[in-house]
Amino acid sequence: MKKLFLPLLLLFAGAAMAQTETVVPPPPGQVEPVQGRNDAVYTYVEQMPEYPGGNDAMMEFIRKNLRYPETAKETGVEGRVIIRFVVDEFGAISDIKILKDIGAGCGAEACRVIKMMPIWKPGKQNGKAVKTYFTLPVTFRLS
Repeated sequence: MKKLFLPLLLLFAGAAMAQTETVVPPPPGQVEPVQGRNDAVYTYVEQMPEYPGGNDAMMEFIRKNLRYPETAKETGVEGRVIIRFVVDEFGAISDIKILKDIGAGCGAEACRVIKMMPIWKPGKQNGKAVKTYFTLPVTFRLS
């Protein structure tokens, strides 16, 4: 009887394990939750958000609107400020953060210009518009 019971127990245990659902998490860095919200913001999507008119139009917008801070001019501060923001599913910009600042008011100036930007073409994942992080370097160079 013991010899018959053990194989049956193993058979039922194996069948029970086979019916459990395996949940595979998304690839690292694919989705990041935003504090205080119950929805996700994507880091990488099939179609990344786009400034209206493309990158050249975005660079032109930044060039026209960026003012070199007086403190930075006086102290000779040059370099690259890295800004990250969210382009939501409607193309609006929010959650602007300075990832790298060179000081002397350059980070604040870069944020000011980003806040002025028009509505973007949102990022898409599986054909659906989604909230997406966008990282933008803004260069400050004295001429």
